[in-house]
Amino acid sequence: MKKILAFVDDVYEDLELWYPKIRLEEEGWKVTVAGPKSNTLYKGKHGYPCKSDVDIADVEAIHYDGLLVPGGFAPDKLRRDHNVLSLTQDFDKQKKPIAFICHAGWILISADILKGRKATSTIGIKDDMINAGAEWVDEPLVVDGNLISSRTPVDLHLFAKAFVDALKG
Repeated sequence: MKKILAFVDDVYEDLELWYPKIRLEEEGWKVTVAGPKSNTLYKGKHGYPCKSDVDIADVEAIHYDGLLVPGGFAPDKLRRDHNVLSLTQDFDKQKKPIAFICHAGWILISADILKGRKATSTIGIKDDMINAGAEWVDEPLVVDGNLISSRTPVDLHLFAKAFVDALKG
């Protein structure tokens, strides 16, 4: 059974967490939600709650097959956490799939893993992505090695499918 880690914090984009999480669970896989504190309820941008399973500081990439990074404004807070950046770097070093959408690129920017890699995001952080060294493209889905990126919730059907396909190998 595959195990996937997903980040959460207040003001996450509701659909960008729940749509892929449910899709991954449909495959029979375990999605562990990691927040700044375990067993804590975090509210999405649109008010939908998500309870964290674990504290971000207590997890290691080695125990998971992939990383889901939803957007919203949570990534702007999460990227200030050294544990988030270290985990993201570890997933990348281990060549495990990292799926990020919309504003989630902020975490990969701060983790310094976008240089020379092709990716997309919401237009709102396009300049940030380019300044971090990414080759930014305005496409609904971009896959570059283990990185899977999409722009907005409109692209979720492609995003979730690509993440499932990557996890299946």
